[in-house]
Amino acid sequence: MQIEALAQIEPGALRIQALLQKVDRLRLPDSSRRDVESILVRQISEEIDRMLPWQAGHGKRTAIVALRIGQAVQLDPDAMHHLKLACLLHDIGILMLPTHLRTDRSPLDSDSYVTLQNHPRLGATLLEPFPFLREATTLIAHHHERWDGSGYPYGIRGEFIPLGARILAIADAFDAMQIPRISDYAIRNTIALRILHVAAGTQFDPTLVQTFVKAMGPLFHAESGVERISTDTERLHFLCR
Repeated sequence: MQIEALAQIEPGALRIQALLQKVDRLRLPDSSRRDVESILVRQISEEIDRMLPWQAGHGKRTAIVALRIGQAVQLDPDAMHHLKLACLLHDIGILMLPTHLRTDRSPLDSDSYVTLQNHPRLGATLLEPFPFLREATTLIAHHHERWDGSGYPYGIRGEFIPLGARILAIADAFDAMQIPRISDYAIRNTIALRILHVAAGTQFDPTLVQTFVKAMGPLFHAESGVERISTDTERLHFLCR
């Protein structure tokens, strides 16, 4: 499916495709390839933020969480790089949805929700022409699959879901989770971790959730304070350059 054939596409998605073509044409030595790809994809994620201001920063925050999980399960450097690119671009398919789904944050009716479920597939369609994003595209296509097979868009389950996509699913949900009437950052994150724990084995890979809770839980206790959490998170920012 060609992106140009899609109706109601956000024009900015075509600009992003042009930027990706420039990145893809670069012929760089391995020593600098990852750094340049990371810098340029981060710039593209900032363009996505401008077009979807209601979730600005979500891609980068998701990357920080996902990379912590990746470190904990000892992903190799290439896998970490592709995971980072996937996190920064994982919601790009939203730009290919009808206008009201990109801009209206009111509750969705059933038809709109079904349409929204296409965004992982549409994002993969936009990115698949670019060889340097091949692995990241696979993770994006599957980041809303569920461990029990009830996810979308393909309904695959368990370890048939790529490992990076399972990590991305946890990180995406953790950052996107809304905790009503909780303004304290540390308390919010502690509650979010508990919600992930409840959903382990149904929505999320239970082993990865356990790994994430073990890695992050001590930082998110209310008594730890926001300063400790923020300082620790800053140590991962170098990975998101």
